[in-house]
Amino acid sequence: MTDKLDMQGAIGASDMKDVAAEVVCDRFSDEGWARTKVYVPSEMELTIYVNKKALVTILCTAAKLNYLVIGYLYAEGIISGVGDVASMRVSIEESLADVRLKNPDYELPTLRTLGCSGSSVFKTRGLRVDSDLVVTPAEVLSLMKQMQEQMELYQLSGGVHTSALSDTRNLLVVAEDIGRHNTLNKIQGECLLRGISTRDRLMLITGRISSEMLLKAAKMQAPIVVSRHAPTKNAISLASDMGIALVGQARGDRLAVFTHPERLGCSTN
Repeated sequence: MTDKLDMQGAIGASDMKDVAAEVVCDRFSDEGWARTKVYVPSEMELTIYVNKKALVTILCTAAKLNYLVIGYLYAEGIISGVGDVASMRVSIEESLADVRLKNPDYELPTLRTLGCSGSSVFKTRGLRVDSDLVVTPAEVLSLMKQMQEQMELYQLSGGVHTSALSDTRNLLVVAEDIGRHNTLNKIQGECLLRGISTRDRLMLITGRISSEMLLKAAKMQAPIVVSRHAPTKNAISLASDMGIALVGQARGDRLAVFTHPERLGCSTN
């Protein structure tokens, strides 16, 4: 089952044409105007069908679509694991993912379209992350640098978000997409399909940490969430309640810890 699902919908480096497109633009510099060719990220609409019924249409990047689908279904509570899936077929050409659950009578919610927004079905009550994970600021900044070095699509075209899951030493999974939430769903899906534990891991994100982004990390039981940008007020409140160290503005040799600084060895009151 896992091997079958893992093989379908995966996009590799040889399929870069599906995730980026070459276009012409007029660029201005101190040397004046010049017409040049550049790469920009491509996007697609992927409709997920569950038991032959349309569930959702997601605006996304055509990479790791199998992971995106599984991660989305898991985040929405439609599946509790890969074992709930009888079969899955992902087709870029048809812009669809056909998922059949082992429960043929599952009642689906109304069809929705998602861009960079997140989930409205996500359950938050009683969610807490219990962990003894502690890292140093130097380790966090080093991991952020590692992620930046692996942002292949961003380096080619820009215009995409990147997230990564780490064991504090290495990056275990990296995902890029035009949607911030899609990157976390891809990470969740890849970990489910490859049998990688997300518990007691560190989550790295290039974009803003909103409450929905934080909740996705919390469901993975990641006790430390790091971003190059600032978190929202709601995300800070949730992180404080759920036991997550929320780190923002992690750039160069600096970072800011908004909640649970003890996870980064900070004893400041």
